[in-house]
Amino acid sequence: MKVKLVAYTPDPDLAAAAAALTSTSSRTTLEIMEDFKDPEKRQKALAVLKKVMESGHTSVLEHASFTFSVSEVSRALTHELVRHRIASYTQQSQRYVKFGNEKDFIYPASIQKNEKTKKIYSRLLAESVHAYNELIENSIPYEDARYVLPNASPTNILLTMNGRELLHFFALRCCERAQWEIRELATEMARQAKGVAPVMFSKAGPSCSQRNICPEGKMTCGRMGEIVEKFKGL
Repeated sequence: MKVKLVAYTPDPDLAAAAAALTSTSSRTTLEIMEDFKDPEKRQKALAVLKKVMESGHTSVLEHASFTFSVSEVSRALTHELVRHRIASYTQQSQRYVKFGNEKDFIYPASIQKNEKTKKIYSRLLAESVHAYNELIENSIPYEDARYVLPNASPTNILLTMNGRELLHFFALRCCERAQWEIRELATEMARQAKGVAPVMFSKAGPSCSQRNICPEGKMTCGRMGEIVEKFKGL
């Protein structure tokens, strides 16, 4: 898996802070942002953002956006990813891009660590690739031949979310109960987002990290303290 934050709103924390200050000021946002040239006023604005977030008024985070390039992941992952509707996606098309090599399939660790299950899995993948190539050789277009390809097929996707939606995404997908591949993706996205917006994403991570409570009830992983510490150190 390769994940890279390729574009984001300049000074995302300050953009959100400016939004927070705009709601309670008679001054324009432009005038407010002019103050940010003063380091002391910048720090005061960030303190306001922190206070606003602690109060639960996270709509101001929607003024900052973050774009990630994601590659070498499975179609199984992207099927889950695009369920997050408040986002923009552009994905590699199987209609126009011919499937590459069998070795590019995604192998879950649970299958790969067992020789018997790995052979079963590999055999099926090989059969699907063989069928796919045979169909193309018989003049079947890529868009129809792709029907035999499994969820393990690799793909690339570009995604953009605003700060508020990213926090929601992290709350669900960084959780230990999330599927392993999307959890790995969400955790790396959280790490990179926190690097450019440390105030906005100071508590980036699963629900327990953000709210100091586990909402999973009987299905909890039982390791909340450990998980909270893990995401503090991102």
